[in-house]
Amino acid sequence: MNVVPFKSLLSYSLILSLSLVSLTSIAEETAKVRANEIEDYAAVTLTSSSASEQKDKENRISLGEGVGKAEIPMERSLTGFDNINEPLSLWELGAGGGAFYNPKYSASSEGRFVSLVLPFIVYRGETFRIGDGGPARAVVIENDTFEVDFSFGAALPSDGEDNTAREGMPELDFLVEVGPQMIFMLGKYDFDKNAKGESTGTNYGKGRLDFRLQARAVFSTDFGSIDDRGFILEPQISYQQRGFKHEDTALSISFGAVFATERTHDYFYEVRPEFATAARPAYDAKGGYLGSELSLGLSFRISENVRAFIGASAQFHSLAANIDSPLFEKEVTYSVGTAFVWRFYKSKTKASW
Repeated sequence: MNVVPFKSLLSYSLILSLSLVSLTSIAEETAKVRANEIEDYAAVTLTSSSASEQKDKENRISLGEGVGKAEIPMERSLTGFDNINEPLSLWELGAGGGAFYNPKYSASSEGRFVSLVLPFIVYRGETFRIGDGGPARAVVIENDTFEVDFSFGAALPSDGEDNTAREGMPELDFLVEVGPQMIFMLGKYDFDKNAKGESTGTNYGKGRLDFRLQARAVFSTDFGSIDDRGFILEPQISYQQRGFKHEDTALSISFGAVFATERTHDYFYEVRPEFATAARPAYDAKGGYLGSELSLGLSFRISENVRAFIGASAQFHSLAANIDSPLFEKEVTYSVGTAFVWRFYKSKTKASW
């Protein structure tokens, strides 16, 4: 959730290896004692190794014995053109378009329809990546269960003249968000196998559950100047599933909450004295909870190089810090959208991960 609707815990895997050195210049009796010690140590080591391997086969959040663990790379999006086991191209190019309806700003009672046609660009570099299920980002740390990156987000402007509550007030400009993000993998699930790896004969596909934590600086711009709008912190749980009844169908669900500094809240909810009216008294916003968002998305293939997307989300603001602002109008708002992507090029060179 961006601060305007409709804009992804440190854990490392340690691999231990043990080497045994035999001693040949020891008396026979001492060698027997040493052999017994080594035998006892080996038994303990094998037991520990077996337990470690068993733990590695398990998810941090288990769905029970009836669901197996899937092999899904940490960096792989499940909503793109290619299936989970297909190698990914380094570059993909195309065009996309869509139509969306969303609130003009957080907790606004008025909405707007937006239609866009944009280029479709995916780049899967070792460090810098564009698209592929998320915005542009630079990956700093990445392993099988954890990623730290530096990511970007954006939100479209809102014209104050077209908004009843903000009539006569400055427009809400184009917003840009920049900052670090941590992604922590909680579980990778194979719904067509049980915990022992045995096939269950179903066709439910594979899924991945992640915890994300974003901390971003927010800026507004009218492309003539740039203004600092504070900081936001967004913890989020996200889930993706690929292959339910059809290998090209993808489902995504996420729930996140946004907390922001006073400067961010001021941008949306503050009413300075010069803009106060009888129906819109002056108000000084404060920092804190901004709102939560529950999102649901479905994507599917139309042809080999055309993919369609349908999505909806609900934003909840009932406990927001500035519910008393005259610019705060609605506790629950909604967004819907549909889009397509036409891919006309993919490189023969594959991504290195």
